[in-house]
Amino acid sequence: LVRAQRHQSMLSLLFIDLNKFKEVNDSFGHACGDLLLRKVAQRLKDCVREADTVARLGGDEFVIILEEMLVPEDAAQVREKIHQVLLAPILLPDGSSLTITASIGVAHYPEHGVDVQQLVRHADQAMYSSKLQKVD
Repeated sequence: LVRAQRHQSMLSLLFIDLNKFKEVNDSFGHACGDLLLRKVAQRLKDCVREADTVARLGGDEFVIILEEMLVPEDAAQVREKIHQVLLAPILLPDGSSLTITASIGVAHYPEHGVDVQQLVRHADQAMYSSKLQKVD
């Protein structure tokens, strides 16, 4: 955020929540859930540039910080790429596979906030809006 402020560049924050992750833990066990989280984390890292940041907040929530974005549509493309890569089945040690989807909210600096709390709050609210729009 300090770099974006200093260089007067745009930064995007993606707030990611895995859908129905609790059901994975309940049905397949926590070891399977942990494996799923590691695989998802790697897929998220594969969707962004090396200079971008992928972090797990806890549970099934992740954030991605996309630095030096040129236009908001760039973050939308990353969001769509994440949705697509998560559709690929994740293989489990027993030979079975799982698929997982995610709800993703996006906030842009400086449009949606000028500090960390504002950006996270906006991205979190956008993620919840996305989750409410999911039809199962």
